Amino acid sequence: MNYKTKQSELILEYIKQNADRHLTADEISDGLKSEVGKTTVYRNLERLCEQGVVRKYILSDGGSACYQYADCGQRTRHFHLKCLKCGRLLHLECDHLTEIDEHIKAEHGFTVDPSRTVFYGRCADCSEEVGG
Repeated sequence: MNYKTKQSELILEYIKQNADRHLTADEISDGLKSEVGKTTVYRNLERLCEQGVVRKYILSDGGSACYQYADCGQRTRHFHLKCLKCGRLLHLECDHLTEIDEHIKAEHGFTVDPSRTVFYGRCADCSEEVGG
């Protein structure tokens, strides 16, 4: 069912305003705490994902999820980088990984799910802290 409520519109608008970031349900809830309850955020996130308006990314660090506006200018299929120090999650749009993805499918008969593919390491900012 595709219907809109004031709460779902507030949630979607908050996600759009932060389209350059991956947001957890708790971050969305905290950002809207005076207007929308946490349970409502979770329920509406699932609906927005089912409608294809929001993308859900599952991380392998215990199953935590984050969300992003689906029409944020990013490719639909992209990989992720997660900084082990600061926790930042970055989109990785790289033709070399696309080639690896295609190789894995053609040579090994395995289809990679990039929404669950995360490379762990240190982001540039945290690497500079270590080296500097």
